[in-house]
Amino acid sequence: QVQLAESGGGLVQAGGSLRLSCAASGGTFSRYTMGWFRQAPGKEREFVGAISWISTNSFYADSVKGRFTISRDNAKNTVNLQMNNMKSADTAVYYCAAGSRVVASLSQSDYAYWGQGTQVTVSS
Repeated sequence: QVQLAESGGGLVQAGGSLRLSCAASGGTFSRYTMGWFRQAPGKEREFVGAISWISTNSFYADSVKGRFTISRDNAKNTVNLQMNNMKSADTAVYYCAAGSRVVASLSQSDYAYWGQGTQVTVSS
């Protein structure tokens, strides 16, 4: 079993930056593909980005490409989401997730473990 805990959420102005972290415990973190998802009020949870377990494969939703970057530190069992040039449309609860696929995936069904989420609010 893998337990995930997100941190770093908060309030930021449009155009600003925020860095989310996800700490993992239990299991072998380095063997998991890690994904970030978000859910805005009244909307379904959507894919943000993902990074494979050896960090050679990562990709992002078109809506965040060029603004968000995922990185991982397998020695510290953490994965980070750096969010730059933020927009009001980025307001959501952000979740990190862990899955056992070798390559990064945008499908929620490929992730077996989920964090509780952290709120990100972008003011315009």
